[in-house]
Amino acid sequence: MENDPLKRSVDTNLLWAVTILTVAAGLSAFGSAWICEMVLSAFGNSKTMALIIVDGGKQLKSDDANLERQLSTATIALQTIRDLGWALTIGCFGVLGAVLVRIFKSQDK
Repeated sequence: MENDPLKRSVDTNLLWAVTILTVAAGLSAFGSAWICEMVLSAFGNSKTMALIIVDGGKQLKSDDANLERQLSTATIALQTIRDLGWALTIGCFGVLGAVLVRIFKSQDK
């Protein structure tokens, strides 16, 4: 029973799922760090607060076009980090579900 091809296939698929999720988590962490650095550099500007926030925070107006562009990009970056976090969370719960199914199925035998 130890050399059952179905059991090896399930183990291999689970290993691939964990490996892919780990790579995705690493890439997400790297992307988050890079995006956060960009946001921090945009907010590090001494003129950051000299602007007007309009349309419920969706648009920024400033007398400095470069600052306006940086802060708009920072807003998009924060939304991207949020989306990456949710995607990674869903993936982690998917793998957790697969591992739990595998554990409970192996206990039934």
